[in-house]
Amino acid sequence: MKELLDDLDRWRSAGTAVAMARVVDLEGSGPRSVGAAMAVTEVGEVSGSVSGGCVEGAVVVEALDVLATGARRMVSFGYSDDEAFEVGLTCGGTIHLFIEPLDW
Repeated sequence: MKELLDDLDRWRSAGTAVAMARVVDLEGSGPRSVGAAMAVTEVGEVSGSVSGGCVEGAVVVEALDVLATGARRMVSFGYSDDEAFEVGLTCGGTIHLFIEPLDW
């Protein structure tokens, strides 16, 4: 989370809308531990990582939708999910993320 602070501060100062994705649970093996975070701006800038690159692209899509709708959500990616496999989550586990818009 600490690596995000400079970017978050810059985006807050600029009034940029940001969604935050956090790993809230793991089942089995996962690329990042609980608490890993990734921030996504309204224009798709990214800071941090929730999967070491495995599902970041899919998380960006979810985060942009959260920013468009304002609706928080839980999303999961696991080895058995076709989408997760397509984007590279092959570690054998399932990661559960909570994505929400930041309220400056």
